[in-house]
Amino acid sequence: MSISAAMVKELREKSGAGMMDCKTALTETNGDIEAAIDWLRKKGIAKADKKAGRTAAEGLIGAASDANSAVVVEVNSETDFVARNDAFQALVSNIATVALGTDGSLDAVAAAAYPTGGKSVADTVKDAIGTIGENLTLRRAAKLSVSNGAVATYIHNAVTDGLGKLGVLVAIETTGNADAARAFARQVAMHVAATNPMALSEAEVDASAVTREKEIFSDQARQSGKPENIIEKMVEGRMRKFFEEVVLLKQAFVINPDLTVEKALAEAEKEIGAPAKITGFVRLALGEGVEREESDFAAEVAAAVKK
Repeated sequence: MSISAAMVKELREKSGAGMMDCKTALTETNGDIEAAIDWLRKKGIAKADKKAGRTAAEGLIGAASDANSAVVVEVNSETDFVARNDAFQALVSNIATVALGTDGSLDAVAAAAYPTGGKSVADTVKDAIGTIGENLTLRRAAKLSVSNGAVATYIHNAVTDGLGKLGVLVAIETTGNADAARAFARQVAMHVAATNPMALSEAEVDASAVTREKEIFSDQARQSGKPENIIEKMVEGRMRKFFEEVVLLKQAFVINPDLTVEKALAEAEKEIGAPAKITGFVRLALGEGVEREESDFAAEVAAAVKK
């Protein structure tokens, strides 16, 4: 029988499998959608490796935390459709939970035992490629811990608890009230999500970035024709402004722009009940740095049907 584009689209939506796999499954089962789903389930894992070359830039950021630590992980898929799949969401959530028991490095998370199935996280992700029908990648992982204090998590535009497109961790070291520290750390995490700071402090800003900015500001200042001693002061002023824009502690706090994050922390110490220090932050935005392949969904369906 003839396999229509609508049939391919319906099977793809029900199974999450790739276009060509859906077309083949429908051809093999004479257009029976349910039989085609069974066919894909039987064939999917064996064909998983064939999907490994496709661009995976969608997916989810997952976060998990305990009393003194928190993690974020990024698991990529090819389409946003898969990110809304319950099985994929469970996969990412479980990987985040597993990551809490590791040092947070990508290798350690990949090698850790997945909660079910008796396999590693890496092998479980590979198996999921076949059952879900798209290339999946455990791309990044990060962990922050404190001896005393709290590590807060924030997921921006969460699709469900602990899962979304942007994840932030903020760690505060303090011997004061951990709940108060966590509440303030969460506010800072929301700030980090909004402003994407380059570093926690001036000292941590990449040296090459500082050098580049100084060179640009110096060239701009020299065009004014002013003496070198004036140019030097102009550059110092512009660099001060640069650090205020990219350094977390120097930024205007989005919750209260009248204060810098550093001064807001000093105010928060009153609620925390002891000196407090932000010791680190992590910000993972889904797919950042991945070169995406643009495609026409309708054209892809039509091409699949014609083959």
